[in-house]
Amino acid sequence: MYHYDARIALEELQEDALLPHPVKLRDMILRTKLDAQDAQVLNHDFQEYLTRFGELQKIGREILEKLAAGQRKAS
Repeated sequence: MYHYDARIALEELQEDALLPHPVKLRDMILRTKLDAQDAQVLNHDFQEYLTRFGELQKIGREILEKLAAGQRKAS
């Protein structure tokens, strides 16, 4: 399961340009042994990721809603 393996998720990110869902990323962090300083830095980075992920998800939804409301071009 890629959502518990950061290496596979990173490979998929490079191949498909997909970002892991924040819940899955959090689980990857929790499953990795970190010292206190690394854990603190990762937590800060994760909070930034979570904020931006939500913002981009909202923007993406708005774009998709506009596209869904429009007419498709003839093939």
